[in-house]
Amino acid sequence: MDISVVVPLYNEEESLPELFAWIERVMKAHDFSYEVIFVNDGSTDRSWQIIEQLQTKSDKVRGIKFRRNYGKSPALYCGFEQAQGDVVITMDADLQDPPELVDRMLQYWEEGYDDIYAKRRNRGEESWMRRRLSLAFYSILQKMSRIDILPNVGDFRLLDRRCVLTLRHLREQERYTKGLFCWIGYRKKSIEFDRGDRLAGHSSWSFFKLLN
Repeated sequence: MDISVVVPLYNEEESLPELFAWIERVMKAHDFSYEVIFVNDGSTDRSWQIIEQLQTKSDKVRGIKFRRNYGKSPALYCGFEQAQGDVVITMDADLQDPPELVDRMLQYWEEGYDDIYAKRRNRGEESWMRRRLSLAFYSILQKMSRIDILPNVGDFRLLDRRCVLTLRHLREQERYTKGLFCWIGYRKKSIEFDRGDRLAGHSSWSFFKLLN
């Protein structure tokens, strides 16, 4: 089995070495063939230099550098375009998504599920206001949409290659990736988990960016 791990990131220099070490431990424990694709979404810190260092230390690392900050959805799509694995795992770079869940995701994939997503029981270090706004957003979106948009679900998931190939064919310019994951269908399975706090740094999503 070949596994591609796609990590979009913006200003995560402090988390990247530990994140790769976590992924490496999980993959080596099962002797998986894998690649880790870091998509640097126009970071202004030393994230790209860290990625280059990781590439010199491991042939499992592939780095993609955006010239400016395009956003998380374009970064994910770029990773999908480059991924070679039988399955693709997407996760954030801040270590709030535990790589240990990959074991369970792969078990469900072997049972025939195509899209195994992690659903948060709690949302980690979020303020009360941000949590309320997020829930309000999903409530409004559910009322407007003809498909079921999953609340409290981020981008931490495992996708069968069939899902990835379908996503590649979608040519939206303004991509709402969480909605597209729901829209494409396929057999889905959720895994509930408690989201941790960030290992380092701060979220680049300001109040006004989230509101927008």
